[in-house]
Amino acid sequence: MGLRFTVLASGSTGNATIVQCDSATVLVDVGLSTKKMEELMRERGVAGHHLDAILVTHEHSDHIKGLGAFARKFNLPIYANQATWEALERHVGQIAAEKRVVIETGESVTFGSMKTTSYAISHDAAEPVGYTFDYEGEKLGLATDLGYVSDKVRLVLEDSDVLVLESNHDVDMLRMGRYPWNIKRRILSDLGHLSNEAAGEALCQLLTDRTKRVYLAHLSLDHNLMDLAKLTVNNILESNGFFFRKDEYPLRETYHNKPTPWDEVKRR
Repeated sequence: MGLRFTVLASGSTGNATIVQCDSATVLVDVGLSTKKMEELMRERGVAGHHLDAILVTHEHSDHIKGLGAFARKFNLPIYANQATWEALERHVGQIAAEKRVVIETGESVTFGSMKTTSYAISHDAAEPVGYTFDYEGEKLGLATDLGYVSDKVRLVLEDSDVLVLESNHDVDMLRMGRYPWNIKRRILSDLGHLSNEAAGEALCQLLTDRTKRVYLAHLSLDHNLMDLAKLTVNNILESNGFFFRKDEYPLRETYHNKPTPWDEVKRR
């Protein structure tokens, strides 16, 4: 087995991703109840006792809703930076001291033969991060909940074999939607979420000959549609000279209520 992953759920109703190599299995975020997490994991043949650790991106409820209960049930260590730990305190309940691991932003930690590195992103949380995973020359980049793709983020992600990238909303749908204007302004800001257009523009800088697939993630149920996100992103790519045959089309879907198939990063 090389490096592989499944996005268990992605969106404002809850987020969780499993990343695995032959010697380790880690979970990124626990944004759903323990019962729902176990249900989704079961669909991919994984149980809580298979996991080695939980990594936290930030403290918003759609990323940590089930964190405390899940970690206690399976006696798992939780990795987060110090600012995120402080923001988590009142949300996760009692976590044993030996299970509270601080990984500062930009730091790397190794699980088995898999190196995990956190990197800073722009979002309205205490100290939000994304993660990259490296294993025997293969690289997976996870990038959601970021208001924009900075030059530093681009440098971290640009050599990923597979990317999981936020494509949260269609700007027109959001502007005409039911949210109060202060919420819309937050989502549209540099501390909010990537629009479909912003995701497409970011990919124009991120795609290289090494890129095999891109998963569009964290789509809004109210202000986006997967077909619209894929169409918008693809139109921007094509207008910038990126064309793909149907059999090598790089865009893939994620779902708010079911896991993606296991994806082996090295697979073309």
